[in-house]
Amino acid sequence: MIEVSIIIVNLNGKDYLINCLMSIFQNQGKVAQEIIIVDNGSQDGSVDELKKSFPSVFLIENKINTGFSKGVNQGIKVASGEYLLLLNPDTQLREESIENLLFFMNKNPDVGLAGAQLLNEDGSKQNSIANFPSLVTELFNKSLLRWLFPKYFPGKEQEYTEPIEVDSVIGACMMVRRKAIEEVGLLDEDYFLFFEETDWCYRMKKAGWKVYHVPQAQVFHFQGKSVEKEKERAKVEYYRSRYLFFKKHRGNYQFLLLVLGLVVKLLIEFSFIGITNLFTLFKFQKLRKRFKLYTYLLWWHLKGCPEGMGLKMDSD
Repeated sequence: MIEVSIIIVNLNGKDYLINCLMSIFQNQGKVAQEIIIVDNGSQDGSVDELKKSFPSVFLIENKINTGFSKGVNQGIKVASGEYLLLLNPDTQLREESIENLLFFMNKNPDVGLAGAQLLNEDGSKQNSIANFPSLVTELFNKSLLRWLFPKYFPGKEQEYTEPIEVDSVIGACMMVRRKAIEEVGLLDEDYFLFFEETDWCYRMKKAGWKVYHVPQAQVFHFQGKSVEKEKERAKVEYYRSRYLFFKKHRGNYQFLLLVLGLVVKLLIEFSFIGITNLFTLFKFQKLRKRFKLYTYLLWWHLKGCPEGMGLKMDSD
């Protein structure tokens, strides 16, 4: 009997994916598991390498980039495990990470979803917890909020030795109870990338399920490497998903306030970075890249937030 179905959605992440799979097999322990890979039209040889090196994995090949949510849902529909472990391809499991998540879920039947502690390559902590988006969290600096109000904004700045209940987790490694999915439904496929796990956690909480962060389960996460080459377009998807969450769960009034607030923030950052670049004669690459990013995001807003300027164009 399969206890855990591991679902990984991949897009041109061959090297990361291979290392991820190796870490899964090395740290399997006594957990009865299956691995399902959903490939979203990779062009880097990912599929051929999977067939050659990992013939035991269940592979779903999409011709185009269908987005993260749709890819995960494809995996869930063919999975047979009591629990589903959603794992990013740019992760590597540490010893007993799956076992620790599974033990916690078995011990706490009222928990619908639990997330691991994500680590940087050097072993330092990444933020693995998220508050549900609000005007406060989206318009103010999140690190500052976590530092000033740790009770209300938990995060990597705090030391957690035991599992804690949270609003949402960062979805690079999270275990979900099948029964909870059957009750609240699959991931919302309107989210192409980003915020899909936050939306899921929100729906689970509304249905009475608990969401937990489990620090004993630790996973290396090579953060954002899968979208680093297309930073501007990826950021568009982040903004689009953020707006979608507000439309769904916060109402039109808060949605409009959010758009206005974020555009004002972008204008301020665009002006500041632009002036800084002028004074430094565009000498620093990091400042040039930030200026390019703010320019792109402002242009996207001015054009009415079209789909074609994000990553979603790859699926059309």
